Amino acid sequence: MVPSKSGLIPAPDFLKTHLVPRPSFNDLTLPAAPYLKSFTPQGHEIITPSLRTPLSAHDRHVLYTVQEFNPLLDSSSISSPSWSLIAGAIQQNYHLFDGFIILHGTDSMAYTSSALSFMLTNLAKPVILTGSQKPFSQVLNDATDNLLGALILAGHYPIPEVGVFFHHNLFRGNRVTKISASDFAGFASPNLAPLAEVSATGTEIRWDLVLSSLPPSSPSPSPLQVHPGLDTAHCACLRMFPGITALMLDAVVRVKPIVGLVLETFGAGNAPGDDEVVAVLADAIGREVVIVNITQCLKGSVSPVYAAGRRLVDIGVVPGRDMTSEAALTKLAWCLARGWDAEGVRCEMGRCMKGEMSV
Repeated sequence: MVPSKSGLIPAPDFLKTHLVPRPSFNDLTLPAAPYLKSFTPQGHEIITPSLRTPLSAHDRHVLYTVQEFNPLLDSSSISSPSWSLIAGAIQQNYHLFDGFIILHGTDSMAYTSSALSFMLTNLAKPVILTGSQKPFSQVLNDATDNLLGALILAGHYPIPEVGVFFHHNLFRGNRVTKISASDFAGFASPNLAPLAEVSATGTEIRWDLVLSSLPPSSPSPSPLQVHPGLDTAHCACLRMFPGITALMLDAVVRVKPIVGLVLETFGAGNAPGDDEVVAVLADAIGREVVIVNITQCLKGSVSPVYAAGRRLVDIGVVPGRDMTSEAALTKLAWCLARGWDAEGVRCEMGRCMKGEMSV
């Protein structure tokens, strides 16, 4: 991001402008790194310059290149087609590289990391999203540490997951949420510990938490499968609030394209006890609208221990356990895009697919 008259905007030539001049990203003690072949999401071959990081604590350099999308987007403008482009770029280059880093604005990073986690099946290489609260163009920034940390992790540790690296922590991509608009520790994973932590004493990988890409009986990795397309046009997210009326709720669930709704409820999954509110939800479910219940709380899980939550289960609302809002919405959009009937979507929303919920 660079300053403009209208505020910070994305700018091209990232490698040349920000990485070539920085010794931490470009080891000038070695001969120039080779040009590398890669492919665009559409499958067109391109040749781009590469750089090497200095030797790491593991006595290795990380060789990398940068592929820029055109146009560059502010992350607040990202949508499902952009997620498909990113997944397509990974698929086209999967055989050429050992890992992938996605530079992304922080506003919607947790949505993108969640979406990619559902789109990529049989992933056997690290896919790490990172960004910063302060861009490279600012003297004091967190961009340097975040990108360098992501490069070191992706280049040294074969963690077969979509993750977000931010402020010294690697989080599972579908467990992370943005918690601050200003702090350098802008992201958290409230219901799952980080997969990795980088500190002055080294890098600690929680291999006990890392998802394996191989079933126990599988002799070799299965090929990467990409399932593009998320149906964000037919789902929505609604946050319950004190005083919400049945009329308001009915207006949302009757919007013609809506066939899926993420309902953010109070505490452990509780909704107002108004019979009319419950009747609106039951009617929507009867019309094959899939409704998923998640908690508004940053930490914790939907658990029908109160009558106010039990009523939702009884009418067919799917308990979303401890999924984040970002994970629940993108998972629902992914399921809807598969063409399954309402019962099939409900079944998949209730089970853990990619480590997005505690079981």
